[in-house]
Amino acid sequence: MATHEIRLDTAKPLATQPDRGHNRRHPDIAPVLRVRPGDEVVIDTLDAADAQLTPDAGVAQLGGVNLNRVHPLTGPIAVDGAEPGDALVVELLECAPAAWGYTVQIPGFGFLRDEFPEPFLVRWRFTGGRAVSEELPGVAIPAAPFLGTVGVAPSADLLTEITRREEALLAAGGMVLPPEPGDALPSDPAVARHGLRTMPPRENAGNIDIPQAGVGTRLVLPVLLPGASFSAGDGHFAQGEGEACGTAIEMAGTWRLRFDLRKGGAAASGQRRLRLERDAAGPPPAEAGAFVATTGISVDTAGTNHGEDITVAARDALREMIELLVRERGFGRQQAYALCSVAVQLRISALPDVPNMSVTALLPLGIFDAT
Repeated sequence: MATHEIRLDTAKPLATQPDRGHNRRHPDIAPVLRVRPGDEVVIDTLDAADAQLTPDAGVAQLGGVNLNRVHPLTGPIAVDGAEPGDALVVELLECAPAAWGYTVQIPGFGFLRDEFPEPFLVRWRFTGGRAVSEELPGVAIPAAPFLGTVGVAPSADLLTEITRREEALLAAGGMVLPPEPGDALPSDPAVARHGLRTMPPRENAGNIDIPQAGVGTRLVLPVLLPGASFSAGDGHFAQGEGEACGTAIEMAGTWRLRFDLRKGGAAASGQRRLRLERDAAGPPPAEAGAFVATTGISVDTAGTNHGEDITVAARDALREMIELLVRERGFGRQQAYALCSVAVQLRISALPDVPNMSVTALLPLGIFDAT
């Protein structure tokens, strides 16, 4: 096992250090690091707004935030031996948060964007494992850090399919952020013109915003192209489920990750989406014990993107859990469906990440201990 590092100056935008990250998703983005299964990597991540806000920022600064730079990601990291059909396992071992963070409300963004047209800013100080702010007096939020945006590169075919369905949704009046070469990293026109924006969760994971994905959790991702090309960013000090106004307690940070590979694992288990695994209890808001979770997005079985549709996302997450229970636990489909009804907890993970809402189906593994 080896330990690698990808270090950033978290006070400077990614454009000043472009050899260590990117802000679009595309299969042709070259890896900045290669690792082997079992290796650990220490990475720095910028905040979601790419260092455009400072600790002394005021509300007036929000009008100048360039959304084309949102979600600077550290990576990609290629994993030797990873091939389509494999499952990439990334375990979050440790997090060192920055000293401060922020929560913002940006006009035109957020689940209740029609009801909150004015900008708002909360500046947080991190002290004693809690976040406190003068803008929310009397409140102390416990640390529960996780990476809000993680994922692997899409294949060329998946890139084409996502582009097709999101263009159709945009033409129908849905809220979609289409490819935009302005401020894209990498700036190579061949990538920048077609690279996917990082706002929504998709088949390759992406902007997942799942609070249970914190320290001690394993992210299990289907590999979509050789090497997998994993990237991460958008660190959160803490977040409520749903991330209603569009931001968590956003922060820069340093993270330690361990990489592993399950050869043929995604193909054997029928995995189509990100899954989460935890062996024991973790810090809030993690569950009281071990669990496995599947995820769903607002894309139906016909490949149609339904804009901000929580029902489609919930159905997607449930289908993934039923498939897991059938293939990995040996249940029949109706047995698995019944088990979902009595034991699985459906969580609204992210509401504002247009065009896809994100639902997590969480199964406590303690229910299997009594048999």
